Amino acid sequence: MNKTNRQIVLEKRPKGMPDEETFRFKEQDIRELKEGEVLLRTLYVSVDPYMRGRMQDAESYIEPFQLDKVIEGGSIGEVVESKSENLQQGDIVIGMFGWQTSYVAKEKEVRKIDPSLAPITTHLGILGMTGLTAYFGLLDIGKPKEGETVVVSGAAGAVGSVVGQIAKIKGARVVGIAGSEDKISFLKDELGFDEAVNYKTATNLKKEIGQACPNGVDVYFDNVGGEVSDAVLANLNRFARVPVCGAISAYNLESVDVGPRVQTTLIKKSALMQGFTVGNYSDRFQEGSMQLGKWLQEDKLKYQETIREGFENIPNAFLDLFKGNNTGKLLVKVADRQDEQ
Repeated sequence: MNKTNRQIVLEKRPKGMPDEETFRFKEQDIRELKEGEVLLRTLYVSVDPYMRGRMQDAESYIEPFQLDKVIEGGSIGEVVESKSENLQQGDIVIGMFGWQTSYVAKEKEVRKIDPSLAPITTHLGILGMTGLTAYFGLLDIGKPKEGETVVVSGAAGAVGSVVGQIAKIKGARVVGIAGSEDKISFLKDELGFDEAVNYKTATNLKKEIGQACPNGVDVYFDNVGGEVSDAVLANLNRFARVPVCGAISAYNLESVDVGPRVQTTLIKKSALMQGFTVGNYSDRFQEGSMQLGKWLQEDKLKYQETIREGFENIPNAFLDLFKGNNTGKLLVKVADRQDEQ
């Protein structure tokens, strides 16, 4: 194996939309292994909207990225050398080693996954953090009941597409909001959403959401914030629940995001709005993973991945998240497994 590790580091903190100057490619020598360590070849890396927040030097639920340090994130790798009793050459593991081609990991930093149960990429998507985010946010905060109407923004994305399917499993009527006709077709024809609204072509989004939800909105799973959420909140029913998962519409704004005030709506509708991160449920990850895996095996859940090829394309893949250029989970394939070469 090549003894040089390629990394993508944070070169500077972006103002507004990140660009190519936000990142820098660098190389470093791979050091010798110590006892209890393994050398990994990165196979896939995840690019996720939350990474944009970590590029800011601001207090949040997770530490910001450090300048000149590798961009951390979910990754899948293959063990190519081992001084661990628990991990052997050829094992496939998942961890947070991020945007680099190789990584020397302590054995407790990574978790072994079984490639025979499902494609390994699912552990970064529907069986990983995105699936768990959908599972806990919808069921713990949204609490959909049979016959209720659930609306999902960013519905064709990694989290939103799972949210809608779980809501269908629970017997709800599901309406998705997305930004292209291809995505609208995907939601209705592939995932079984009852209705879908294209926010980019809607002339009166509040009205079109109302028409798609003739009985009002009981649960709104908010992935985007902004004007889309303003339009959905205007259609809430009494005692509605609003899990707030993301606000991608505001992540690259250079000024403070300003919109309609929600307090009056929440009071009038006796509605609940609660923000969350998946880390709140870390002690229940096994529960969520087992249930998601069961539904997947029963063909109750479908998933779609957008996979880019090539380590050098990771920054552009990340920027595509903010352009809506992906359906389902967005990943970058960095290398083939040894048995695929």
